[in-house]
Amino acid sequence: MKQLKIGIPKGSLEKATIELFEKSGWRIKLMSRNYFPEIDDPELSCSICRPQEMSAYVESGMLDAGITGKDWTMENGSDVEVIADLVYSKVSRKPTRWVIAVPGDSGITRVEELDGKRISTELVNVTRRFFEERNMQVDIIFSWGATEAKAVSGLADAIVEVTETETTIRAHGLRVIHELMQSNTQLIANKEAWQDPWRREKIENIALLLQGALRADRIVGLKMNVSHDRLDALIDVLPSVTAPTVAQLYKQDWFSVETVISEHQVRDLVPRLKKMGAEGIIEYALNKVI
Repeated sequence: MKQLKIGIPKGSLEKATIELFEKSGWRIKLMSRNYFPEIDDPELSCSICRPQEMSAYVESGMLDAGITGKDWTMENGSDVEVIADLVYSKVSRKPTRWVIAVPGDSGITRVEELDGKRISTELVNVTRRFFEERNMQVDIIFSWGATEAKAVSGLADAIVEVTETETTIRAHGLRVIHELMQSNTQLIANKEAWQDPWRREKIENIALLLQGALRADRIVGLKMNVSHDRLDALIDVLPSVTAPTVAQLYKQDWFSVETVISEHQVRDLVPRLKKMGAEGIIEYALNKVI
């Protein structure tokens, strides 16, 4: 039997990725101290890999596909196929940002003032290209972690670090002076695997369902009954992707109305619909919107 080898990112995105796969239709079971989890699809085999290394494994063909950050594919200069953007995270569900930050009491306020300075970061190659494009000479030091502390302790004049909310950066007394780039999670594929019809179709199906699960996030279905004489007024205030679904109840002058709306709209909309005559209002979760 053919199998597609896919990489799951280890670390902060691991739990969110496994939950996304479950919502998409695949159950991944982690095994203790094992980097090869079980998955309930005989056509898939999984490996847990650091996002920083994922694109290298995919480019080499050790993996057919994998999920990693756009930032690490750029950092490694990997020649892979980008199949889909999957914007999700454990905090904000927005793209992450790589920023340049300096100590709060630093006199540096602009990128140009970093010429000749020391910069600590894990994103060495992208950072180097950024300053080279500006004809600036900087001393870039690779950081194995706790990058914020390098600036606080005086080991570096500035840092290039990833953030979603800037909370950790501000907590260390640092100040952002520039946004280097934005990044998000991506599904990538090996170029040879992408040319193989069976593997390509399998990867495309995974991308379709993962994106469908993400579209369904914080969207719910809403269903209700309404009498004929109040139908038009209710439809006028009911949000929908295209138009609500309306079906007449059996041998009744009443209609069933169904729509898909953002979760945050429910709290204001449901009381209003009730006052307009809607009955039997049901809210239900959605797994995927394709």
